[in-house]
Amino acid sequence: MSQPPIDTALTWRKSSHTQANGQCVELARTPEFCLVRDSKDPDGPRLALTPRAWSGVLTGIKTGAHDLP
Repeated sequence: MSQPPIDTALTWRKSSHTQANGQCVELARTPEFCLVRDSKDPDGPRLALTPRAWSGVLTGIKTGAHDLP
């Protein structure tokens, strides 16, 4: 399995629903990974998910599976 890139040339995107306080995550895509980071800590840790795993996360978010009680 290949490793996710550590590349400053990645294009990071924020959700169009980002609040003014900047509390959000950013996403960058490569052919093999969907990278996720905290927008307030761009040099901090990143999650590297396969496109299939990212799709599962999005499905869970959209269906409310990750909502707090």
